[in-house]
Amino acid sequence: MEFRSAKSPDPDPGAARAEPDSATLRAFALLELVAGAPAPPTLEDLTRASGLPKPSVYRILRLLMRGGLVHREAHQKRYVVGSRTNALALTVQMGSPQRRERRAILGRVVEEIGETCNFNMLDGNEVVYLERVETSANVRLHMRSGSRVPLHCTASGKLLLSDLPVAHVRRLLGAGPLKRYTERTIVNVATLERELAKIRASGIGTDNGEYLTDSVCLAVPVNDAHGRICAAVAVHGPAPRMTLRKGYTFVPALRRAAVALATTFVPAADGRTVAPFRRAS
Repeated sequence: MEFRSAKSPDPDPGAARAEPDSATLRAFALLELVAGAPAPPTLEDLTRASGLPKPSVYRILRLLMRGGLVHREAHQKRYVVGSRTNALALTVQMGSPQRRERRAILGRVVEEIGETCNFNMLDGNEVVYLERVETSANVRLHMRSGSRVPLHCTASGKLLLSDLPVAHVRRLLGAGPLKRYTERTIVNVATLERELAKIRASGIGTDNGEYLTDSVCLAVPVNDAHGRICAAVAVHGPAPRMTLRKGYTFVPALRRAAVALATTFVPAADGRTVAPFRRAS
Protein backbone atom coordinates (compact mmCIF):
# COMPACT_ATOMS: atom_id res chain seq x y z
CA MET A 1 0.00 0.00 0.00
CA GLU A 2 1.36 3.39 -0.97
CA PHE A 3 -0.13 6.61 0.27
CA ARG A 4 1.08 9.78 1.92
CA SER A 5 -0.15 12.77 3.88
CA ALA A 6 -0.48 16.28 2.53
CA LYS A 7 2.75 17.12 4.34
CA SER A 8 5.00 14.38 5.64
CA PRO A 9 5.91 14.87 9.30
CA ASP A 10 9.54 15.37 10.24
CA PRO A 11 10.85 11.97 11.42
CA ASP A 12 13.56 13.61 13.55
CA PRO A 13 12.65 13.01 17.25
CA GLY A 14 14.43 16.25 18.16
CA ALA A 15 12.03 18.26 16.05
CA ALA A 16 9.27 17.67 18.59
CA ARG A 17 11.33 19.43 21.26
CA ALA A 18 12.19 22.31 18.94
CA GLU A 19 8.62 22.88 17.79
CA PRO A 20 6.01 22.83 20.61
CA ASP A 21 3.12 22.18 18.23
CA SER A 22 4.81 19.47 16.18
CA ALA A 23 3.20 16.65 18.19
CA THR A 24 -0.23 18.00 17.25
CA LEU A 25 0.77 18.33 13.61
CA ARG A 26 2.14 14.80 13.55
CA ALA A 27 -1.09 13.45 14.97
CA PHE A 28 -3.07 15.38 12.38
CA ALA A 29 -0.79 14.13 9.58
CA LEU A 30 -1.34 10.56 10.76
CA LEU A 31 -5.08 11.14 10.81
CA GLU A 32 -4.81 12.38 7.22
CA LEU A 33 -3.04 9.17 6.27
CA VAL A 34 -5.81 7.05 7.78
CA ALA A 35 -8.51 9.11 6.07
CA GLY A 36 -6.79 9.18 2.68
CA ALA A 37 -5.75 5.54 2.47
CA PRO A 38 -7.38 3.56 -0.38
CA ALA A 39 -8.05 0.76 2.13
CA PRO A 40 -7.86 0.68 5.94
CA PRO A 41 -4.12 0.75 6.74
CA THR A 42 -2.23 -1.34 9.26
CA LEU A 43 0.26 -0.06 11.80
CA GLU A 44 3.06 -1.12 9.45
CA ASP A 45 1.44 0.77 6.53
CA LEU A 46 1.22 3.94 8.60
CA THR A 47 4.77 3.58 9.86
CA ARG A 48 6.14 3.33 6.33
CA ALA A 49 3.97 6.17 5.01
CA SER A 50 4.67 8.59 7.87
CA GLY A 51 8.42 8.03 8.25
CA LEU A 52 7.95 7.99 12.02
CA PRO A 53 9.28 5.29 14.37
CA LYS A 54 6.79 2.48 14.87
CA PRO A 55 6.45 3.11 18.65
CA SER A 56 5.65 6.77 17.94
CA VAL A 57 2.99 5.83 15.38
CA TYR A 58 1.46 3.34 17.82
CA ARG A 59 1.41 5.93 20.61
CA ILE A 60 -0.23 8.57 18.41
CA LEU A 61 -2.82 6.07 17.17
CA ARG A 62 -3.69 5.15 20.75
CA LEU A 63 -4.20 8.82 21.52
CA LEU A 64 -6.39 9.31 18.45
CA MET A 65 -8.41 6.23 19.38
CA ARG A 66 -9.03 7.51 22.91
CA GLY A 67 -10.33 10.74 21.41
CA GLY A 68 -12.72 8.93 19.05
CA LEU A 69 -10.81 10.25 16.03
CA VAL A 70 -9.56 6.85 14.85
CA HIS A 71 -11.04 3.38 15.22
CA ARG A 72 -9.21 0.05 14.96
CA GLU A 73 -10.99 -2.85 13.32
CA ALA A 74 -10.84 -5.59 15.91
CA HIS A 75 -10.17 -8.63 13.72
CA GLN A 76 -7.94 -7.23 11.00
CA LYS A 77 -6.06 -4.69 13.15
CA ARG A 78 -6.54 -1.99 10.55
CA TYR A 79 -7.37 1.65 11.22
CA VAL A 80 -10.28 3.76 9.98
CA VAL A 81 -11.49 7.22 10.91
CA GLY A 82 -13.66 7.37 14.01
CA SER A 83 -17.12 8.77 14.58
CA ARG A 84 -15.80 12.03 16.03
CA THR A 85 -13.69 12.75 12.94
CA ASN A 86 -16.58 11.89 10.70
CA ALA A 87 -18.93 14.20 12.61
CA LEU A 88 -16.43 17.04 12.40
CA ALA A 89 -15.89 16.54 8.68
CA LEU A 90 -19.63 16.52 8.05
CA THR A 91 -20.09 19.70 10.11
CA VAL A 92 -17.34 21.39 8.11
CA GLN A 93 -18.97 20.39 4.83
CA MET A 94 -22.41 21.58 5.93
CA GLY A 95 -20.92 24.98 6.76
CA SER A 96 -18.45 24.99 3.89
CA PRO A 97 -17.70 28.26 2.07
CA GLN A 98 -18.37 26.24 -1.08
CA ARG A 99 -21.98 25.64 -0.04
CA ARG A 100 -23.25 28.68 -1.93
CA GLU A 101 -21.48 27.49 -5.08
CA ARG A 102 -22.93 24.00 -4.70
CA ARG A 103 -26.41 25.42 -4.29
CA ALA A 104 -25.93 27.52 -7.42
CA ILE A 105 -24.86 24.44 -9.39
CA LEU A 106 -27.91 22.50 -8.24
CA GLY A 107 -30.14 25.51 -8.92
CA ARG A 108 -29.04 25.62 -12.55
CA VAL A 109 -29.85 21.93 -12.99
CA VAL A 110 -33.26 22.34 -11.36
CA GLU A 111 -34.01 25.25 -13.67
CA GLU A 112 -32.98 23.15 -16.67
CA ILE A 113 -34.86 19.93 -15.88
CA GLY A 114 -37.68 21.18 -13.66
CA GLU A 115 -37.27 18.66 -10.83
CA THR A 116 -35.69 18.72 -7.36
CA CYS A 117 -31.98 17.90 -7.09
CA ASN A 118 -29.84 16.78 -4.14
CA PHE A 119 -26.11 16.67 -3.42
CA ASN A 120 -25.56 13.65 -1.16
CA MET A 121 -22.82 11.79 0.68
CA LEU A 122 -22.38 8.58 2.62
CA ASP A 123 -22.39 8.96 6.40
CA GLY A 124 -22.11 5.62 8.16
CA ASN A 125 -25.12 3.54 7.15
CA GLU A 126 -27.13 6.50 5.84
CA VAL A 127 -27.13 9.06 3.06
CA VAL A 128 -27.03 12.69 4.17
CA TYR A 129 -28.21 15.59 2.01
CA LEU A 130 -25.41 18.16 2.01
CA GLU A 131 -27.41 20.44 -0.25
CA ARG A 132 -30.85 20.38 -1.85
CA VAL A 133 -32.72 22.65 -4.23
CA GLU A 134 -36.47 22.20 -4.65
CA THR A 135 -38.41 22.49 -7.88
CA SER A 136 -40.97 25.29 -8.16
CA ALA A 137 -43.65 22.77 -9.16
CA ASN A 138 -46.68 22.63 -6.88
CA VAL A 139 -46.33 18.88 -6.21
CA ARG A 140 -42.97 18.06 -4.63
CA LEU A 141 -41.41 16.29 -1.67
CA HIS A 142 -40.27 18.68 1.06
CA MET A 143 -36.97 17.67 2.71
CA ARG A 144 -34.20 19.83 4.14
CA SER A 145 -30.44 19.88 3.70
CA GLY A 146 -29.08 17.68 6.47
CA SER A 147 -31.87 15.12 6.02
CA ARG A 148 -30.87 11.46 6.17
CA VAL A 149 -32.24 8.57 4.15
CA PRO A 150 -31.41 4.83 4.08
CA LEU A 151 -28.82 3.29 1.79
CA HIS A 152 -30.49 0.16 0.46
CA CYS A 153 -33.58 1.71 -1.12
CA THR A 154 -32.51 5.12 -2.40
CA ALA A 155 -30.82 6.01 -5.68
CA SER A 156 -27.87 7.79 -4.06
CA GLY A 157 -27.56 5.16 -1.34
CA LYS A 158 -27.35 2.27 -3.78
CA LEU A 159 -24.95 4.20 -6.00
CA LEU A 160 -22.62 4.90 -3.07
CA LEU A 161 -22.89 1.29 -1.89
CA SER A 162 -21.95 0.06 -5.36
CA ASP A 163 -18.51 1.65 -4.99
CA LEU A 164 -17.70 -0.20 -1.76
CA PRO A 165 -16.14 -3.66 -1.35
CA VAL A 166 -18.70 -6.40 -0.80
CA ALA A 167 -17.42 -7.05 2.72
CA HIS A 168 -17.90 -3.38 3.62
CA VAL A 169 -21.44 -3.40 2.20
CA ARG A 170 -22.30 -6.42 4.30
CA ARG A 171 -20.92 -4.78 7.45
CA LEU A 172 -23.03 -1.70 6.80
CA LEU A 173 -26.25 -3.54 6.00
CA GLY A 174 -25.98 -6.62 8.17
CA ALA A 175 -27.34 -10.04 7.28
CA GLY A 176 -30.86 -8.86 6.54
CA PRO A 177 -33.69 -8.87 5.95
CA LEU A 178 -33.45 -5.15 5.27
CA LYS A 179 -36.10 -2.70 6.43
CA ARG A 180 -39.09 -2.51 4.11
CA TYR A 181 -40.40 0.97 3.26
CA THR A 182 -42.71 0.16 0.33
CA GLU A 183 -43.83 -2.89 -1.61
CA ARG A 184 -40.88 -2.34 -3.98
CA THR A 185 -38.14 -2.17 -1.33
CA ILE A 186 -35.41 -4.77 -1.81
CA VAL A 187 -35.11 -6.52 1.55
CA ASN A 188 -32.89 -9.47 0.58
CA VAL A 189 -29.16 -8.67 0.77
CA ALA A 190 -28.19 -11.07 -2.04
CA THR A 191 -30.80 -9.49 -4.33
CA LEU A 192 -29.51 -6.05 -3.45
CA GLU A 193 -25.94 -7.11 -4.23
CA ARG A 194 -27.05 -8.12 -7.73
CA GLU A 195 -28.71 -4.72 -8.09
CA LEU A 196 -25.50 -3.01 -6.96
CA ALA A 197 -23.54 -4.89 -9.65
CA LYS A 198 -25.87 -3.46 -12.31
CA ILE A 199 -25.50 0.04 -10.87
CA ARG A 200 -21.71 -0.35 -10.80
CA ALA A 201 -21.78 -1.21 -14.51
CA SER A 202 -24.14 1.61 -15.53
CA GLY A 203 -22.93 4.32 -13.15
CA ILE A 204 -26.54 5.29 -12.43
CA GLY A 205 -28.46 4.63 -9.22
CA THR A 206 -32.23 4.33 -9.38
CA ASP A 207 -35.14 4.28 -6.95
CA ASN A 208 -38.54 3.58 -8.46
CA GLY A 209 -40.86 3.78 -5.46
CA GLU A 210 -38.49 1.77 -3.22
CA TYR A 211 -38.17 4.34 -0.43
CA LEU A 212 -41.32 6.43 -0.89
CA THR A 213 -44.38 5.27 -2.79
CA ASP A 214 -44.91 7.15 -6.07
CA SER A 215 -41.45 8.76 -5.92
CA VAL A 216 -38.83 8.23 -8.63
CA CYS A 217 -35.15 9.11 -8.29
CA LEU A 218 -31.92 8.76 -10.28
CA ALA A 219 -28.37 9.50 -9.09
CA VAL A 220 -24.96 9.80 -10.73
CA PRO A 221 -21.54 9.85 -9.03
CA VAL A 222 -19.36 12.78 -8.09
CA ASN A 223 -15.78 11.51 -8.42
CA ASP A 224 -12.70 12.67 -6.54
CA ALA A 225 -9.30 13.35 -8.09
CA HIS A 226 -8.58 9.61 -8.19
CA GLY A 227 -11.85 8.68 -9.85
CA ARG A 228 -13.41 7.29 -6.68
CA ILE A 229 -17.02 8.09 -5.86
CA CYS A 230 -17.05 10.64 -3.03
CA ALA A 231 -20.64 11.90 -3.39
CA ALA A 232 -23.73 11.72 -5.59
CA VAL A 233 -26.02 14.19 -7.31
CA ALA A 234 -29.59 13.05 -7.69
CA VAL A 235 -32.91 14.12 -9.16
CA HIS A 236 -36.27 12.99 -7.92
CA GLY A 237 -39.89 13.75 -8.51
CA PRO A 238 -43.39 12.37 -7.98
CA ALA A 239 -44.98 9.81 -10.25
CA PRO A 240 -46.58 10.00 -12.74
CA ARG A 241 -44.89 13.31 -13.58
CA MET A 242 -41.51 11.66 -13.08
CA THR A 243 -40.70 8.25 -14.53
CA LEU A 244 -37.45 6.33 -14.82
CA ARG A 245 -37.59 6.76 -18.59
CA LYS A 246 -37.89 10.52 -18.20
CA GLY A 247 -35.22 10.50 -15.50
CA TYR A 248 -32.69 8.97 -17.86
CA THR A 249 -33.05 11.99 -20.13
CA PHE A 250 -31.82 14.11 -17.20
CA VAL A 251 -28.60 12.11 -16.79
CA PRO A 252 -26.43 14.33 -19.04
CA ALA A 253 -27.41 17.41 -16.99
CA LEU A 254 -26.74 15.53 -13.75
CA ARG A 255 -23.31 14.45 -14.95
CA ARG A 256 -22.39 18.00 -15.89
CA ALA A 257 -23.44 19.06 -12.40
CA ALA A 258 -21.36 16.22 -10.89
CA VAL A 259 -18.24 17.50 -12.65
CA ALA A 260 -18.90 21.02 -11.38
CA LEU A 261 -19.62 19.81 -7.84
CA ALA A 262 -16.37 17.83 -7.77
CA THR A 263 -14.44 21.10 -8.10
CA THR A 264 -15.99 22.39 -4.85
CA PHE A 265 -13.98 19.95 -2.76
CA VAL A 266 -10.81 21.65 -1.61
CA PRO A 267 -7.68 19.85 -2.90
CA ALA A 268 -5.03 19.08 -0.33
CA ALA A 269 -1.43 20.11 -0.87
CA ASP A 270 -0.62 16.75 -2.45
CA GLY A 271 -3.57 16.89 -4.85
CA ARG A 272 -5.94 14.64 -2.90
CA THR A 273 -9.57 15.66 -2.70
CA VAL A 274 -10.69 16.59 0.81
CA ALA A 275 -14.19 15.26 1.43
CA PRO A 276 -16.11 13.99 4.48
CA PHE A 277 -14.82 10.74 5.88
CA ARG A 278 -16.71 7.47 5.91
CA ARG A 279 -17.59 6.49 9.43
CA ALA A 280 -16.26 3.26 10.86
CA SER A 281 -18.78 0.46 10.53
